[in-house]
Amino acid sequence: MTAEIPDRDLLLRIEDLKVHFGGKSWIPGKASKTVHAVDGVSLEVERGKTFGIVGESGSGKTTTALASVRLVPITAGRVFLDDTEISALTGEALRLARKRFQIVFQDPFSSLNPRVRAGQIVREPLDLMEIGAEADRDGLVQELFAQVGLRPEQQALFPHQFSGGQRQRIGLARAIATRPELVVCDEPVSALDVAIQAQILNLMRRLQEELGLTYLFISHDLGVVQYICDEIAVMYLGQIVEQADRVSLFVRPRHPYTKALLSAVPSARAGKRAANRANRIRLEGDPPSPIDLPKGCRFAGRCPLAEARCHETPPELRLIGKGHKVACHLV
Repeated sequence: MTAEIPDRDLLLRIEDLKVHFGGKSWIPGKASKTVHAVDGVSLEVERGKTFGIVGESGSGKTTTALASVRLVPITAGRVFLDDTEISALTGEALRLARKRFQIVFQDPFSSLNPRVRAGQIVREPLDLMEIGAEADRDGLVQELFAQVGLRPEQQALFPHQFSGGQRQRIGLARAIATRPELVVCDEPVSALDVAIQAQILNLMRRLQEELGLTYLFISHDLGVVQYICDEIAVMYLGQIVEQADRVSLFVRPRHPYTKALLSAVPSARAGKRAANRANRIRLEGDPPSPIDLPKGCRFAGRCPLAEARCHETPPELRLIGKGHKVACHLV
């Protein structure tokens, strides 16, 4: 994959990642069932950039993100952070490597310990990773609070005493405490009001510039993805169906599924709303079961353009332009 743009400084590489759940039956005579949550995903993330993964619920985008930082078991494939194969690390080696990659979760309330004060929540990774002298860590926590726009006295408060946006700022402060290279963002603003979403996204962009962070950004909100991401992959039923830079994906989508997703994005302008309604692509039916996958293209059963070969032969994710990849026989 790197041959097409050899001069890129890649931080994260995921090669043929598979995450399957189940596969064992504890009932004698009953066949086992395997859920193919992620089924052969490969992607590359350039250092200092934001790579977005979008798709509807159940597409496997969050599982891909969690597997990339070893928070769910990997069935097959490899994950590299720079030259380190983090998918092969175990025990103490994995624990020590975790300072290089952190995660911001979707729900800022459930991801914070309600019985621990905010200052201690942010300090905990400093203590666990033994970052800085112990006597200096209170000062580091104060700096982290300032970086994310929180006041020093708020360190003494508990999570329930903060608003949703402030809680996500605490989550961001905790994530950058170890000065990681990669931050995985699992729908970090989906639980927030629109006005607060903008504040958090602007904060994330500022932190990226100041600290040289690389983001793997998971979202179902195409407006958010268009605002913050440099490159985007569209997932459907455990596989990437289209991948391109932000401009190419939104201006000239090629996969029928991507076109359907973009046609469903609401607009605030009356004229645009009417045009959207007229041009909207309405998909029929539901995605196939990840337990009983179809033989050919996984989108064929819902695709308005599907041909006979689409139901028989799975398409490969292939390059059709500079950095633009599509898995579709018809493109």
